Amino acid sequence: MISIGNFFFKYRNQLFIFLYAALFIPSPPLFTPEVFGEHYYVWPIAIGLIVTVTGQLIRGASIGLVYIVRGGKDKKVYAEDLVTQGMFNHCRNPLYVGNILMLVGVGILCNSLIYMTVFIPLFLFIYQAIVLAEEKFLRGKFGTQFDAYCSRVNRWLINPVGLGDTFSSHDFSASRWILKEYNTQFVWLVGITLILLMRYPELTHSDENLRNTLLGVALGALTFLYLLVKYLKKSGKWAAE
Repeated sequence: MISIGNFFFKYRNQLFIFLYAALFIPSPPLFTPEVFGEHYYVWPIAIGLIVTVTGQLIRGASIGLVYIVRGGKDKKVYAEDLVTQGMFNHCRNPLYVGNILMLVGVGILCNSLIYMTVFIPLFLFIYQAIVLAEEKFLRGKFGTQFDAYCSRVNRWLINPVGLGDTFSSHDFSASRWILKEYNTQFVWLVGITLILLMRYPELTHSDENLRNTLLGVALGALTFLYLLVKYLKKSGKWAAE
């Protein structure tokens, strides 16, 4: 598993491109009119959005509470410090948990049986392998300090106890979240927009002109915001707190 994890660690960013593309593979639905009635689409939209937004909020909390030097060096597992503050005090891999929920949520939102039964289990297997590879490195570098951390904090489950204290004892930086995550957020929001407007003609009463108009406006607005944040970051006019 560790060798598998080291392999996929090199290509973890490309993995998300593949997984987002897989959302649009034709698939039998999870929710059907026969089982859930005429307004069946309310279920995947509501559940999917709740799950995927929760994932994004977990990522936002993880990044906004504590400055994180992204792991990895020369496409290999690497870390300068053992981060145990903020959300990392409640879960050893809150960013990965956020990623999982974001992809599970868009899979439900996409109403794709294939995605949820094939690609999500594959993704979970890969993530488990990556985490095991990371833990081997961290244990080798930080020794008993990492072992003590593992004995106190769960690998995947987020312990809600003390979350209020965590937020009150840290200065949450929304700017750091946005500046470090704007690429991820842009791709995520574009994906949600495409799924909602392309998968669910019911939302626009099957009016293609209305759908295309909303699609153009939404994608145009998201692209403008993306380019604006990118410009502000690159120019130094907006820096993370």
